Amino acid sequence: MPTPVETSGRFTFADWEETPVGPQGATPRLAHARVTNAFTGGVEAAGTSCAYTIAYNGEDTGSYSGMELLAGSVDGRKGSFVLEERGTFDAGGTVCRFEVVPGSGTGDLVGLTGSGGFTYRHGDTSVAYAFTYALA
Repeated sequence: MPTPVETSGRFTFADWEETPVGPQGATPRLAHARVTNAFTGGVEAAGTSCAYTIAYNGEDTGSYSGMELLAGSVDGRKGSFVLEERGTFDAGGTVCRFEVVPGSGTGDLVGLTGSGGFTYRHGDTSVAYAFTYALA
């Protein structure tokens, strides 16, 4: 069994595009969002592709899940992989946990497993993440 490695860094986000799903003006309500993130540090990925489904249970509260495709490197190993993300949010920010989708690693990242997370506070221009992974 490979030894887990801990790495960290920061990411920035851009191009948030949110589209309502279903009736508007009531709660709960749903939305889809697409966002582009740029990771630096242990994970290097210049422009990710990310899609979320968001469930609002109040004006500024709710939860979300989504998938994010990262192409770049993990601690210098080049390839791509997909993260499955689940989080909650309120007026203060967002807490998210993520896990590598099994079998999604390519290139030097074939066999990648791992999980991590981040906490975002509204107003932050970049977000710290932690990621613990192993390569089979």
